[in-house]
Amino acid sequence: MATGEPVSWFLIEKGWAVEAADGDEVAKVEEVIGDSSAGIFNGLAIATGLLERMRYVPAEIVADIREGAVRLAVGADEVDRLEDYEGTPPSEEIRPG
Repeated sequence: MATGEPVSWFLIEKGWAVEAADGDEVAKVEEVIGDSSAGIFNGLAIATGLLERMRYVPAEIVADIREGAVRLAVGADEVDRLEDYEGTPPSEEIRPG
């Protein structure tokens, strides 16, 4: 469970923990999706396991961002029902370093 002060979505990196509303880790960040020049955060692509397909997390269900972790406003069961991530046009994708 991440602690500390909230941070901007601009700081999210690949590999950060993704936590369900109860604080349990359910996935890892794969990509941050948004328009950095306009300051618009659309969401995240997350991986729930080695062989799992990536899933799309819309920004509306991101409850909290702290150094090293993103907490969602939904439970683990709802994370399993998120839509598959199909990718975004290159102009909208921010690739973590």
